Amino acid sequence: MISPAATPMEPVIGRFAPTPSGRLHLGNIFCALLAWASAKSMGGKIILRIEDLDLERSPRAYADQLEADLQWLGLSFDEGGSAGGPCQPYYQSERFSIYRSLFHQLEETAEVYPCFCSRASLHAASAPHLSDGRILYPGTCRGLSPETIQEKRRVRPPADRIRVPDETISFTDGVQGRTSARLPLDCGDFVLRRADGVYAYQLAVVADDGLMGVNQVVRGRDLLESTPVQIWLFQKLGFSVPQFFHIPLLLDPEGNRLSKRDKSLDLTALKQNFLPEEIIGLLAFLAGQIPKWEGMTPGELMGIFQWDRVPMKDIRLPKKIYG
Repeated sequence: MISPAATPMEPVIGRFAPTPSGRLHLGNIFCALLAWASAKSMGGKIILRIEDLDLERSPRAYADQLEADLQWLGLSFDEGGSAGGPCQPYYQSERFSIYRSLFHQLEETAEVYPCFCSRASLHAASAPHLSDGRILYPGTCRGLSPETIQEKRRVRPPADRIRVPDETISFTDGVQGRTSARLPLDCGDFVLRRADGVYAYQLAVVADDGLMGVNQVVRGRDLLESTPVQIWLFQKLGFSVPQFFHIPLLLDPEGNRLSKRDKSLDLTALKQNFLPEEIIGLLAFLAGQIPKWEGMTPGELMGIFQWDRVPMKDIRLPKKIYG
């Protein structure tokens, strides 16, 4: 199976889907900029979707600040966020009824089963780990008898997992190239709904991309391992599969991944040291679009953007941006 590219007859619909758990950092902006520039350079549109499934970590004030930061950078969106649009709501915390409907659809067409395993118990049982650090679920609760399920429910509420078939999913990523995964061995049964009743990322992201008509997904290389199960879920739910572009991660000069805990490269610090055009120009340079770091607007980048210039490997930031 190959995830298809949008054709000239099918306008590109991209999206930027951040989790508002803190201030945007340079890596988040890198993803937003490339998603925006790609869709716009192809004459398409781009959606801002707020992935705030966990409201305790993602209060609305963070989402509002995120939108203000994107506007300061010169990144405007065709729909989504607080502006709304034809596919509203664009906040995942307001889309639970949609996820519930698709969850019940999967219950009717696939094997969905209660899982009573905690992360701690899986670690204690030495469950195998995947290359990105995730635990490959060993199927502990698959096939429990109704009596056992009833007994375990008295102790703790279960999550709900879906059993993946013995299939190999192959697709061509727009940056990382050809990728294949055998679902049971490389992905494993995955959670659709957490024990606290919150629908899991894999279901929510596929539901939202499918229902919003997204056909181009630009995101970090760290999510490449999640793509095979998402492709399978797109098909299972009857949605078209988008084309994926998994971009390199930005690293600090020592080779560590950026995170929202590192305040030196979030928008609070960056605004004190750089103009918006300088930040856009730096990211355009790191993405291989221009030969040197110089000021640039998003619109100027849109006019020259090409995917074949974007590097595959992660990118170390120059020390001089730390001031």
